[in-house]
Amino acid sequence: MIRRADGYYAQFCLDVERKEQGAYTGNVIGIDLGLKAFYTDQNGNPVECPKFLRRSERRLKQHQRRLSRKFKKGAKSQSKNYHKQRKRLGKVHLKVQRQRKDWAIKQARCVVTSHDVVTYEDLQVKNLVKNHHLAKSIHDAGWSQFTAWLDDYGKVWDKAVVSVPPQYTTQDCSHCGHRVVKTLSTRTHSCPQ
Repeated sequence: MIRRADGYYAQFCLDVERKEQGAYTGNVIGIDLGLKAFYTDQNGNPVECPKFLRRSERRLKQHQRRLSRKFKKGAKSQSKNYHKQRKRLGKVHLKVQRQRKDWAIKQARCVVTSHDVVTYEDLQVKNLVKNHHLAKSIHDAGWSQFTAWLDDYGKVWDKAVVSVPPQYTTQDCSHCGHRVVKTLSTRTHSCPQ
């Protein structure tokens, strides 16, 4: 049994190997995950980030404010209205979570079915969110969820999904391999070779 804000769910675990026949096109894609665009492929085509949390922030703040007004400090048990509002707030958070998961599944499925080889940066999200200026945006993007679904769908359609370590990917030249050290403010790559 799993408890969510909108009720209880029974969960059954089955050990089934899922395989589907996919069409092989010979297409290869390299994905660069980011915050301005959710990902950009090697041809420079961006996919915009939906930012579900940012869009529903006003509604979340409104429900959180209502919840804090109903809280009685020092009371052993809170009122029924407090618990009703707590459930309403939980449902808003749950909707954002489900929107993000649904979008990640659809994007991963689209990428894997239309390409034979998919490569992406294996970002350490746990370390990236230590920057408190970007943490909310990184969590809102849902990169870990997206890459997990990429791996799963790669196994289902028997496609190659490769995670590339992100070290020096922006500093190494894609043509000659020469490393050009850049600062974070440098946006273009100019190779001296």
